[in-house]
Amino acid sequence: MALGFSVHATDEIEPGLAAIRNLGRLNGQALACAQKDTAAWIRVLMLTHAPKTRSYGEAYEAGTQEAFAAHTGGAACPDSGTSAARLEEVTQRLRAVLPAAKPVSN
Repeated sequence: MALGFSVHATDEIEPGLAAIRNLGRLNGQALACAQKDTAAWIRVLMLTHAPKTRSYGEAYEAGTQEAFAAHTGGAACPDSGTSAARLEEVTQRLRAVLPAAKPVSN
């Protein structure tokens, strides 16, 4: 059974927090399914897009723990095509709601 979660804001949660929580869910899935390259890319996305605040860190951690627990509890790992499609969808949503800060030139 694959994790079914929306990549759009739900439960009246702020869109940026929802996107980060979904990124965390993908991270938990990647960690539980030993998808090291995916987990590494998710980390880059988190560091690039998420504001460095407690609420964003907690949303990411909660999503990670939720998905990891589901997979260690018996949820099947998705195939690589499904994982790639979910990652792309979450990446696009993340970029839309939390664009990366542009570097400041001197």
